Amino acid sequence: MSTSTTIRGSALGATALWVSIEGINGVGKTSAARAVAAVLGARCLLLDELTDSGDTLTGRVIAALSAEGDPFLRTGSPVVETLALLALEVRKAERLATRDLTGVGVILEDRGVDSVAVCQAAILCSQHPESSPDAVARHVLSSARRWTVLPDATIVLTGDPWVCARRFADRTGCSLTPADVQVLEQIDILYRAAAVRDPGRFTLLDTAGMSPEETAAAVQEAVTTLLHRQATHAS
Repeated sequence: MSTSTTIRGSALGATALWVSIEGINGVGKTSAARAVAAVLGARCLLLDELTDSGDTLTGRVIAALSAEGDPFLRTGSPVVETLALLALEVRKAERLATRDLTGVGVILEDRGVDSVAVCQAAILCSQHPESSPDAVARHVLSSARRWTVLPDATIVLTGDPWVCARRFADRTGCSLTPADVQVLEQIDILYRAAAVRDPGRFTLLDTAGMSPEETAAAVQEAVTTLLHRQATHAS
């Protein structure tokens, strides 16, 4: 049985909705995901971002990638980093497929395979400017499909990269250089392009000027809309 069949047919069940929350560093996705999960309660399963995962193997890989203290987990080997992150996403899906999801109506994922595709494309193309970042992102995502499934829906939070960079620095104590902000700008562009290319799966939320509470409320409204749409289609 393929991973796709296992996850969608058995692990998630007929009524579970898998929603990934994506966005650049500092846009507020983690705070929003946690706030929405708290409101939804027991019927929501929150999957932490890979960098926050309690899984021992995942933690070791992320520790190795972050050993240099780079905000984008760059070690100088972007192809290897991309494959490592994709492997962790596949592992996440495989572990999810074995969980008892009785009573779970929505799985809320703090960053997933879409994040790997756009972030690594931006990093790879910063070293190879002759390549098309959008084409690379699509290639990474296409490769990922061979091993795992994509979420049922993806909510992308966009915002001013410079404002997000300041928020990220305030939260982590890690200031981003102008070159780092350029990477953020490219990632944001790639997220927007993905949303335009696949409007059936993506919901784009512009959070510029929003407070964390307003961002969380917008995400909650989007998730509620997706759940309502799913229920309508099922009836």
